[in-house]
Amino acid sequence: MVKGNQTYVKEFILLGFPGSRYLQNSLFMLFLFMYLLILTGNITIISLVETHRRLHTPMYYFLCNLSFLEIWLTTANIPKTLTNIVSQSKTISFLSCLLQMYLVFSLGCTDFLLLAVMAYDRYLAICHPLRCSSIMNSTLSTQLAIGSWVGGFLTISVPAFLITRLSFCGPRVINHFFSDIDSWIELSCTDTHLLEMVYITICFIVILGSCAVTLVSYIYIISTILRIPSAQGQKKAFFTCSAHLIIVVILYGSAIFLYVEPSKQNSLDMNKIVSVFLTIVTPLLNPFIYTLRNKEVKEILRKAFSGT
Repeated sequence: MVKGNQTYVKEFILLGFPGSRYLQNSLFMLFLFMYLLILTGNITIISLVETHRRLHTPMYYFLCNLSFLEIWLTTANIPKTLTNIVSQSKTISFLSCLLQMYLVFSLGCTDFLLLAVMAYDRYLAICHPLRCSSIMNSTLSTQLAIGSWVGGFLTISVPAFLITRLSFCGPRVINHFFSDIDSWIELSCTDTHLLEMVYITICFIVILGSCAVTLVSYIYIISTILRIPSAQGQKKAFFTCSAHLIIVVILYGSAIFLYVEPSKQNSLDMNKIVSVFLTIVTPLLNPFIYTLRNKEVKEILRKAFSGT
């Protein structure tokens, strides 16, 4: 579209991971394998929880929500990444790019909120075991899960709307494997001050806010565990929380590097690597960490495969 002497961009180029054909083929096979594992692992978790009544607890209910989220988070970026690797044309339309950004960031925000909710659930289970079931009942569990989803999608609707008010005159190359908000800010030829302020505010509120809730929950959890007189009891309590804590460390570490620490200080290649951890590796680890370290799930899987 042309207006005056300026041509307004209606499609962009996702640069992805440039390199030799060998590198491209290797990345394609790696990402495809990881995507299939993510789908298989998270669908398995959802199926197990749905079909076994002993897993109908708030912890597994939140885990189901997390698994469902991870399926859609990776689906929002991996298929397009795979297509770009094998295609000569790496273009993406304005609307497709905006939709991908909205889904990835909305699901990402929901991910942080769900992890904070799961930390609170672990806090109740460890610090208030006698009152846990009465506090974290099915009603509160549903409200917290719905609140996380609605909060995540409403939050990103604000920068998404602001992006639709921007103009893009060129260049049109996005040096990333998915459409992120930083790219919209960098490529716009109009004032992005409001969008940048909203973006920074969201990053601090969602990432650091949920991190604070998680951190405080685990401070209380660890202090309670250390007061358990039995060494066996301490070990069991730490084992229960360790899976969630591993995911939290990876996710928040990656997110703080990308979004709280100014990204211009980091190399673009490093940003891509950290983004892979954030949007692909973490969803891949979730089902394996939560199942392989969980005795109940391992017992159900063992019975399912043994036919007993």
